[in-house]
Amino acid sequence: MFNRTHAGGEIQMSLSPFDYLNSINMTKNDIMVDEQAEKEYVPFIVNRGLSFFQDTTHIANEMNRLNHLDSKLQYLFYINIVNKKKRFSKWMKASEDKNLETVKTYYGYSNKQAKSALSLLSQGQIDELKDRSYEGGRTKAK
Repeated sequence: MFNRTHAGGEIQMSLSPFDYLNSINMTKNDIMVDEQAEKEYVPFIVNRGLSFFQDTTHIANEMNRLNHLDSKLQYLFYINIVNKKKRFSKWMKASEDKNLETVKTYYGYSNKQAKSALSLLSQGQIDELKDRSYEGGRTKAK
């Protein structure tokens, strides 16, 4: 959360998708109390967060199917239907694969072509491509 000051000098806390997930899974407190909180609700992230668990996968899938519903309705549905339980998982993050970037840069390939070529190259060959395409600077990342 981070603070946000409005014209009247009042400070409001910004809610993250994880605040909503915590509210749905653990506290069962309705934190969507104003229009700003409703705007900050990201249904995709909340649906994804609940899709990692066997007991909430079907519920998250149902909300994906009903994505046309207002954020407030989706959130209230989750608070009232999901059983109170600790649900924590590591979020899979989209990480830029430096090896993929090296292959793209060296050969001038698209993402698809570079992924295909990457599966054929050994780590030693990739390191050689990095050395060949090194353009200088303070540090050399491998």
